[in-house]
Amino acid sequence: MEFIKKDEIKAFVNPGVVSRQLLNPENSSSRRVTITQVTVEAGESQPRHSHDASEQIWICMDGEGCLLLADDKEQLFLPGDVVRFEDKDVHGIKNHTSKSLTYISVTCPPINFAYAYQLQK
Repeated sequence: MEFIKKDEIKAFVNPGVVSRQLLNPENSSSRRVTITQVTVEAGESQPRHSHDASEQIWICMDGEGCLLLADDKEQLFLPGDVVRFEDKDVHGIKNHTSKSLTYISVTCPPINFAYAYQLQK
């Protein structure tokens, strides 16, 4: 068994977005996955991007948003929805509401997302 204390969890911050890396190879003996809790504040977004060699699964926990997909397509993302992005799939998210949006991201193989954020807590 492995137990990760909340003070061992790094938070990465961009304006309106907080990404808490709950589990990754830096705070866990697991070398296979990164699990992240992402909160996107009202009116904020994460721009479209892709990962060359990792797939991601997002699970909407609270709030709602709009998935930003390839070719300027969008898809509503509601609590309980699950979406899987293959390697190289374009994805991002926009919170178009007045309430925060929280989702869980599972990334395999793992990625340390510090490179994509301005601040670390």
